[in-house]
Parts: sequence; C-alpha cells; structure tokens
Amino acid sequence: MTSPLEQKKIRITKPSMVTANRTWDGAVIYRTAAKGWSTDLSDAAIVRTADEARELLSESVADDVGAIGAYIAPVEVNDTGKIEPGNLREQIRSEGLTIDLPVPA
Repeated sequence: MTSPLEQKKIRITKPSMVTANRTWDGAVIYRTAAKGWSTDLSDAAIVRTADEARELLSESVADDVGAIGAYIAPVEVNDTGKIEPGNLREQIRSEGLTIDLPVPA
C-alpha cells in the first residue's frame, strides 16, 4: 500500500480534503477554504476533482511552517452537509490518541 505522503497520481473517486499535522504540537489539522488550518473536520475545504485536489494539496504543502505531512484523504458528506472521515485511518486520526500517554510525576 502506498503511503498517503507519497501521492504522485491523484485519483479522486469521492469527496476529499487535505489533512496534515500542526508543526508545534502534532495535532491533526484540516486545510480550510480560507487557506488556513483548523482542527475541526467540519471546517475542511472539500474537493471533488483531481485538479482541485492537486491545487489544494500544493498550497498546503507550501505552508510548511504551520503544517507538515499534508496529504489528500477521502471524506463522506451526508445529506445535511456533515463531513465524516472517509476511511479508517482518518477516523482514527480524527478521534485523537489511541493510547494514554504517560503523565510525568
């Protein structure tokens, strides 16, 4: 399986967005239509074509000060417009840590 970080050919078969990690704390973030970043998936800019995805990814990768590891990921948009992760990887990332981190004494 190809890593999302090595996306050379962009094929869009359903709505997608660009996600990355914030540089200063590693939080999962989503590229917004206002060309910023948000930790809220509902703020994500949704693209539906490969050209739109390529453009959004390109501008996201250029923002290497605020975000690192940007890539395109699928989303589901329901009838009311609510955005949900489109695959298991993104569902896990959107829910946060899967383990408890040690707390210094």
